[in-house]
Amino acid sequence: MTETTPTIMQNFDSEVSRLIAESRGLDALEALRLFLPSETRLMLLDDNLKMWHFSPLAVFDMWENEQATGDPRNSLYLRGDEIA
Repeated sequence: MTETTPTIMQNFDSEVSRLIAESRGLDALEALRLFLPSETRLMLLDDNLKMWHFSPLAVFDMWENEQATGDPRNSLYLRGDEIA
């Protein structure tokens, strides 16, 4: 697996953990601890998937879907469902 560059990962780690902290009422470090071991982050780390094309907000949505359903692929951003 080719890994996404550390600079890109640092930006996503910071932005997504900030969104997690805001939505869950956590401090930044606790939010980062939730994000780091997630499947969503592992997918982001895999440069072959090019998930860094998504915004941090979209990646946060994938993480939220992973928390709710166990699979970040349930996010509308990855399912490709049309929004009516």
